[in-house]
Amino acid sequence: MPFLKQDPTVPPGQTVTSGFPVLHVGDVPHVDLAKWRLRIFGLVENPFELSWDELRTMPSRSWHGDIHCVTRWSKRNTTWKGVPFADIVARAKPKTQVTHVIQHAENDYTTNLPLKVMLDDDVMVVYEFEGAPIEPVHGGPVRMLVPKRYFWKSAKWLRALEFLDHDERGFWEVRGYNNDADPWKEERYSDLPSWAG
Repeated sequence: MPFLKQDPTVPPGQTVTSGFPVLHVGDVPHVDLAKWRLRIFGLVENPFELSWDELRTMPSRSWHGDIHCVTRWSKRNTTWKGVPFADIVARAKPKTQVTHVIQHAENDYTTNLPLKVMLDDDVMVVYEFEGAPIEPVHGGPVRMLVPKRYFWKSAKWLRALEFLDHDERGFWEVRGYNNDADPWKEERYSDLPSWAG
């Protein structure tokens, strides 16, 4: 049997899929767009909330590239549209001691990343996928997009962004997933025991 070389254009251990596998915590929520709000809070000078209409009126842009799931699939050439996270940061004005951002989503889901990672220019609060509203099963109406990390770090059904002066591991991180989740380093799982936080 011939040895199959790793495709250098995708992270180690990943297989390219033409589909879009569905994985998430809990049931797909029903979201009433008239009541939906994105809350920005924590150690910021200007906490605020955005309605669906307010989010959509903010300056937007598109991002085109690959996404990677810890369950070993990668999807190439995806296109997303939304609001750059940096624009939300500029409005919120985080205090100087802020080091981390916690994404809060439906079903009590959270995930964490350093602010410096979230400030990459490809990190966005997105509401369109391939030119159409994001389907609920894929995290619509609004999800996070952090394409340089495994996709569990891009929370589906986003409801809030919290700015902290310390790290707080999220739903999967406290269950043994790697805290950094860089797919090019294959940071899938943590070497910490679950009780270590």
